[in-house]
Amino acid sequence: MRLIVRVSPRASRDAVEGFDSEGRLAIRVTAAPTDGKANAAVTKLLANALGLPQRDVTLVSGATARVKVLEIPLAQAEIVRRLGGPARS
Repeated sequence: MRLIVRVSPRASRDAVEGFDSEGRLAIRVTAAPTDGKANAAVTKLLANALGLPQRDVTLVSGATARVKVLEIPLAQAEIVRRLGGPARS
């Protein structure tokens, strides 16, 4: 499934914040958005939160944007279940 993620780099802590009103997953990472560090931190954090190997979380688009699209080999319902919260639409 393709998951839309809104990233806040240079945050005070790494955290998966949950889904916003538009159905995007909000993620905060401490890494700076330079040299792909924030992208790597996002994929690692999300893989850990979902219980997947990091190689299974792939950045599809948005490498230089705050809003990114990630490919994840799980259904939306399973992603929501693993993250422990309902997706809002």
